[in-house]
Amino acid sequence: MKRIFRITLLALPVAVGLCAYSFIGSRCAAAPHPDAGEATAKEKATIDIMMTILTNGHYRPVKVNDEFSHKVFDLYVERNDFNKKIFQQADIDELKTKFYNDLDDQVESQDFSFFNRSLEILNKRIAEDKLIYADILAKPFDFSVKESIELDPEKTAYAKDDAEMKENWRKHLKYQTLVRFLDLREEQEKAKKENKPDFKEKSDAELEEEARKKVKKSQDDIFERLGKIDRDDRMSVYLGTITSMYDPHTEFFPPKDKENFDIQMSGQLEGIGATLQEKEGYIKVNAIVPGSPSWKQGQLKAGDLIIKVAQGDKEPVDVVGMKIDDAIKMIRGKKGTEVRLTVKKPDGETIVIPIIRDIVILEETFAQSAIIDQDKKVGYIKLPSFYADFTKDKSAGHSSAEDVAKEIEKLKKEKVSGIILDLRDNGGGSLYEVNKMIGLFIPEGPVVQVKSRDMGTKVYQDEDKGKVLYDGPLVVLINENSASASEILAAAIQDYKRGVIMGSSASFGKGTVQNFVDMDKMLDRGNMSLAPLGAVKITIQKFYRINGGSTQLQGVSSDIILPGIYSAIETGEKDLEYPMEWDKIPSALFEVWKNKPDYEKIRKNSSARVAKNPAFGLITEKSNQLKREKDLTTESLYIEDFKASRSKLEEENKKFKALEEPVKSMQVSLLPVDVKALNGDTAKMARRTDWMDKVKKDVYVSEAAYVIRDLK
Repeated sequence: MKRIFRITLLALPVAVGLCAYSFIGSRCAAAPHPDAGEATAKEKATIDIMMTILTNGHYRPVKVNDEFSHKVFDLYVERNDFNKKIFQQADIDELKTKFYNDLDDQVESQDFSFFNRSLEILNKRIAEDKLIYADILAKPFDFSVKESIELDPEKTAYAKDDAEMKENWRKHLKYQTLVRFLDLREEQEKAKKENKPDFKEKSDAELEEEARKKVKKSQDDIFERLGKIDRDDRMSVYLGTITSMYDPHTEFFPPKDKENFDIQMSGQLEGIGATLQEKEGYIKVNAIVPGSPSWKQGQLKAGDLIIKVAQGDKEPVDVVGMKIDDAIKMIRGKKGTEVRLTVKKPDGETIVIPIIRDIVILEETFAQSAIIDQDKKVGYIKLPSFYADFTKDKSAGHSSAEDVAKEIEKLKKEKVSGIILDLRDNGGGSLYEVNKMIGLFIPEGPVVQVKSRDMGTKVYQDEDKGKVLYDGPLVVLINENSASASEILAAAIQDYKRGVIMGSSASFGKGTVQNFVDMDKMLDRGNMSLAPLGAVKITIQKFYRINGGSTQLQGVSSDIILPGIYSAIETGEKDLEYPMEWDKIPSALFEVWKNKPDYEKIRKNSSARVAKNPAFGLITEKSNQLKREKDLTTESLYIEDFKASRSKLEEENKKFKALEEPVKSMQVSLLPVDVKALNGDTAKMARRTDWMDKVKKDVYVSEAAYVIRDLK
């Protein structure tokens, strides 16, 4: 194909932060438009420009060969049929025979033969599936039959023929109907006990029929949406699969996704305050915005899968397989209205979460501080992200480093005996901000090393040489969701032995830097009619600790490891598709802190306290339960066994309610200067009080305060 774009990648802009912009793209796993069609000039230009960007600009370009072809094939098939309810084994065999070794050549030559044939097969199979589920749901299920279903697609195979496909669908639909049947029975028993005047008892046969109708409606909704998804959506999946070969954070974003999901670091957000992404057909919660309605409600967490959405008490709509922008439209709404999310937790538990929509108040996403009184008065700072206002001059707008500095100054005036900096669930942000923030705690020296593909390694130094804003005892809290900039700060504090890192065994493990390239800017003037093409988020750098080690995959290991809810479940960068490798570069020159902690002593003291604390014992039990439930992927379709299993889980969960109680030994209060500033603003005071109530229940903050005492 004749080149229709300018080669300008030698001047790729370096990201201001660890990611210059951030938005979440759709990973649709639904059916295309009935007409698969032929590749257009726009599609050919898109893949041509995208591959040029990846080849010339990615930190570690991959070889486009037969191995590349195999990986693209396998991942593309998985993303289009994650639960193996569409393709049959004969389809996979046909596609493999024709294309398994050829996708690298097709990518290079802008040939879409594999893509087009896969769409033809998907269309055919989806039409067949629509008839299958309708036929199965026309007849009652017998829940007295002792049989089971495997719920983990990785442990199942594609159906070998039509009969096996129908049997797979039968069990799948029976499972859904059984869940709804028991829910309806429980609702009826509750209504009967409440003696409602309009209550009319239904037989089990009537409840089973009602449950089937609900499942039928859910499937009808799904397949109606499948028929509306067009070729462009499926093409985004294909192109996104190709970018995933490079690393998990290199992605293709079609124009509409860039427009819809460009997350700005200033301004107001409307809705429930959760960032979402499509993951293998599910709408997955990527992060909860601190201070948002979801954050205040408290039940929705990062990692949850949203499977249904209801407007108040109306019938919920199944969003499995739905386009992410369609799902978000349903979740968003006017301030004061209620949305009910049916959510599947990582342990397999399904719950309904009611959330009142509101305007997200950004003040609550900034750094906040409080005083922890537990034998000694300790300062506590919560930092949700390393935010910066990139739309303004650096001297204006909000700066996370400057905000943390202000909180430190306020805490120093209260004569606290130490400071806890909480970076749990902090996914990162601006490299510029984390560089400044580390300088608040050290007098001088390097803070992080950044390596580019062609420009070597740059060592970032503390910019306020000779100045230390805070030189007292310091604890940094992390967990498995502390990533990127959070890991840079934790690593620097640890390498300088400036304080104590405590929390999960290790942080997330993202040691790469991304930037966005607008593909339209690479078109020649004569081909601008092809715009918009979209954008590519591309990994352009890796960052390293000042000791030379990378945080990639390994993250930052805590000096004091505390039991965590997800300790028994593997999470983090290493659990993503095709992550970049860990490596090491030479250490920078630096001097450790003159009053380094006695790590052996504080570990010993902390270990003794944790062993005696029943809350940490419950956290360990909960973690083991999550691992057990995650591994038990076979579910009985025999009603008595199913009920017993569900009752056992509900009974087990009762004991964990104790984790929602305040820590008795710990008092939490606002700083006097903040109380004065909030005086008269009842809304802001209520939000700050709500935040403090959560801190009061945080056993990790309590233990961190004890460690501050040991450091003192």
